[in-house]
Amino acid sequence: MKFTIFGLSLSSSWGNGHATPYRSLIRALHAQGHKVNFFERDNIYYARHRDFTTCDYCHLMIYPDWKSARRTALSAAAESDVVITASYLSEGAQINDDVLALKGPARVFYDLDTPITLGKLREGDVEYLRANQIPEFDLYLSFTGGKILSELRRTWGARAVAPLYGSVDPDVHKRIDIPKPYHCAFSYMGTYARDRQKKVEELFLAPAARMPGEVFVLAGSLYPHDPKDGSPLFACPQNVRRFPHVGPSDHAALYSSSRATLNITRAEMAEAGHCPSGRLFEAGACQTPLLTDAWNGLHDFFASDELFIVQSAEDVLLALQLPNDEMATVAQRAYERTLAEHTGEQRAKELVAAIEAASRTPITAAEAIA
Repeated sequence: MKFTIFGLSLSSSWGNGHATPYRSLIRALHAQGHKVNFFERDNIYYARHRDFTTCDYCHLMIYPDWKSARRTALSAAAESDVVITASYLSEGAQINDDVLALKGPARVFYDLDTPITLGKLREGDVEYLRANQIPEFDLYLSFTGGKILSELRRTWGARAVAPLYGSVDPDVHKRIDIPKPYHCAFSYMGTYARDRQKKVEELFLAPAARMPGEVFVLAGSLYPHDPKDGSPLFACPQNVRRFPHVGPSDHAALYSSSRATLNITRAEMAEAGHCPSGRLFEAGACQTPLLTDAWNGLHDFFASDELFIVQSAEDVLLALQLPNDEMATVAQRAYERTLAEHTGEQRAKELVAAIEAASRTPITAAEAIA
């Protein structure tokens, strides 16, 4: 198949959770013989933190605005078998209108932020999607599964829906040797979000304060800080090292250097459930013990003996006090599950299956990868 994708960003992983899953999925599509065009707008904040401008697994086109790119982009889309637009796409509603006017390719919307999207749509249209556009797409893909798929059909009129979760690229995310000075007892990587910060303080910063002799690593952008000296504007123990940004090429190093790592889910995603973060799969592929908050559907992705569920600082401290061999056993189980079920190769097959199912029997498209 030939795919044309309009997405938030492929070139920059700074401040967004879209680039890494796009890369894993598109690399796998390419390896399976599909051809992919990817269009992204040249947003200034991504341009300052770009990982690359070209890649060998798709044709990447970075454009200044939709008016400038429209003719070339729609020409590429019209020649494709599948055209995908996505959440948080700049000028997305206009791009959707132009894509939906095409008659040849399958027209797909990929929502990497479904609970947030639907929450905003209940109050009115958003920049990247209007409610009346949802029934026009041949397939609505959601990064979040479970009950939200039924809502998309029954409330919003989606023709066909299917989950397409994040994934990991085993060639990028794998256990590597890290010099000892980089080692830490515990790490957390995630962009700052107000609705997640309370859990960051309870599950990461509070344990750090109670383990002053151990190094903790907090990685991620957009955390509030003093513009004069860069110091954090929240209680941060002295044994916490801050990294404002860790690019995808360094994720394996971060996880491999961590005795254990933490996953925290945004409130809207946790409430919806069936919302695995890419952090889970990346850490699993690196054989790093996983600690995570709880949410409905978690055990559809990892069994209870493949990670540690934590709800308080005490839970975290108990997990970190376990012997190394016990933690390694749990991490090995997560590693095996990740490589069996959560790779880009698997997601690429699921994507193709969902598209084919939608073209045959739209109502049951979600069953294609259930």
